[in-house]
Amino acid sequence: MTLKQMIASSFARLTDLYGRSFIHSLIVIAGCGLLICVLVFSFINAAAPTSLTIASGPEGSSFSKNAEKYKAILAKEGVKLTIVPSEGSTDNLNKLTAKGSKIDVAFVQGGDTQGPDEKKVDTSKLMSLGSISYQPLFVFYRGEGRRLLSDFRGARLSVGQVGSGTHNLAMTLLKENDIDSDNTRLLNESPTEGVDALMSGEIDALFVMGDSASVDLMRKLVQSPGINIFNFTQADGYTRRVKYLNKLVLPQGSLDLGKNIPVNDLYLVAPTVELVAQDDLHPALSDLLLEAAREVHGSAGLFRKNGEFPTILEHDIRISPDATRYYASGKSFLYRTFPFWLASLINRVLALLVPIFLLLIPTLKIAPIIYRWRFQSRIYPWYKVLLEIERETLSVNMSKETRAHLVEKLDHIEQSVNKIKIPPSFGDLLYGLKGHIDFVRSRLSSTNPEPVA
Repeated sequence: MTLKQMIASSFARLTDLYGRSFIHSLIVIAGCGLLICVLVFSFINAAAPTSLTIASGPEGSSFSKNAEKYKAILAKEGVKLTIVPSEGSTDNLNKLTAKGSKIDVAFVQGGDTQGPDEKKVDTSKLMSLGSISYQPLFVFYRGEGRRLLSDFRGARLSVGQVGSGTHNLAMTLLKENDIDSDNTRLLNESPTEGVDALMSGEIDALFVMGDSASVDLMRKLVQSPGINIFNFTQADGYTRRVKYLNKLVLPQGSLDLGKNIPVNDLYLVAPTVELVAQDDLHPALSDLLLEAAREVHGSAGLFRKNGEFPTILEHDIRISPDATRYYASGKSFLYRTFPFWLASLINRVLALLVPIFLLLIPTLKIAPIIYRWRFQSRIYPWYKVLLEIERETLSVNMSKETRAHLVEKLDHIEQSVNKIKIPPSFGDLLYGLKGHIDFVRSRLSSTNPEPVA
């Protein structure tokens, strides 16, 4: 027997047993189930992308170096990370929020959503994956010691390029000390230009952070004679007034033990750097990024303890629910157990099967009940008419005309019932009704009508 004949034979048996309506019902249920699976699969987009784009920072900056480390880690999982250079933290945030942005994730410094101009950036479509490090502000200066930041009023200050986190934070702190372009010369120079200007005596102080300056440039300043690092003696006050700042300590000799740089413990202020992503970032990629962040930033450093980062320190950008789940329980089971590509494949299969189990199985349980009800609804209404006729047969004074009318109603019921088509499996309902019609007919026949005068 060929496959076609086997299918035809099976279809014929089911038709003989249940009728064509049952077969049609199965086809409808299967079609609805398939449609549900397709819609759910399309809606959740279960396949994790294999590429990401990150906005980093200027070449040689800490942001740029960290992006390169992320790229190498993600490449091991088969995910390509494209790095887009920028001018720093503020520029990264602008790239993320730009209309039609192609940037998926970026390093953003705390406080950059609202700069000194008090114009808050719309971050409603962004989510933070958590803070990954501290970003201390260094103020290098020439000449005699400066005890307070307000002592720089009237000096020549390089506050970093517009678009960098350095510029944003420097302007915020200077504003707190009533320093602005009206009473002080403020220059928006690149880190390289600022270093050269400070060493040549063209400026008095340089504000610099790792988001825009390379490690080599900062090391050059530290080792230059006559260049001092500003000590934020009011660090506690700054952290109270500027909520996203943290107080850090740069221990004596920590930069150069041989030359004892710095010569005393120094206090610094620092925002944290957050890993900020678009709110539609796939959960699997969120886990991968946080795994990379843990590998890059999790070890002890000059300004962090072992295992301190990444962590949740919410400021202006809401925390991603996927990140919250990651910090609570780690990577999801599939991506923790299998390689990324295999976990993604399994996730897609589950996305197809889960709706079947959740929706189709209960539907299949209910289907026979609904199917039986369809035929019961054709049978049971006639019982109401039969009961009415039977009650009338109990009347003591029933006339011949009334009896003839009831017999006529029974004949009509019987003719209508004979036209009902149901599958053999529900024959008990039909024959039961016919038997009850005969029972009422016999009751009616045994009733003696009142003779007409």
